[in-house]
Amino acid sequence: MLVISSPSGGGKTTICQALLDMGAPFEFSVSATTRPPRPDEIDGVSYHFISDDEFSKMIEHDEFAEWAAVHGHRYGTPKRFVERALETGKIMIFEIDVQGAMKLKTAYPDDTASIFIMPPSLDEIKKRLGKRGTNSEADIRLRLKNARAEIARAKEFDYIVINNRIENAIEDTLAIAKTEMLAAHRFNDLNGFNGFGITILPSK
Repeated sequence: MLVISSPSGGGKTTICQALLDMGAPFEFSVSATTRPPRPDEIDGVSYHFISDDEFSKMIEHDEFAEWAAVHGHRYGTPKRFVERALETGKIMIFEIDVQGAMKLKTAYPDDTASIFIMPPSLDEIKKRLGKRGTNSEADIRLRLKNARAEIARAKEFDYIVINNRIENAIEDTLAIAKTEMLAAHRFNDLNGFNGFGITILPSK
């Protein structure tokens, strides 16, 4: 499981999409959220957009591997995506908040590689959020406040990628994914290696 987090406006969505556009061995874990969709988001692709009642029922039925309240809404990772990642040996990308990332890392320490996407500055985050045109001034203030707390936890992640140039950040994230797939303790999950052009010879 490749767990990618950053403050709002840090660039994690762009980086995740770039990896997914490469195809195998990457797949995307679609989180559930109670927040309303943005104009360019598609239900079931960007997120599973559900009501507060539905989210509460999923918690009741123990359907989340992790969930957290972020920026006034709730977000969660359905367990079925974690199970799929572990069964297939593919690299399942989890684009989630810092709280959720740490919960997954704690729950699945041997199967998780966590990456924090570090923005170049808080001013840059403010600019990026303003360009979206979907965040109110109050919302931007809240996200900047949360960004400070999230950046303070960056060292809890396995890797930190500096996103001052998006092309470099994508390249660095891809390099981390390849490194993790080649780690000796992951060689019991061979299905995903062919996606990187790696052939595993059968033992005789």
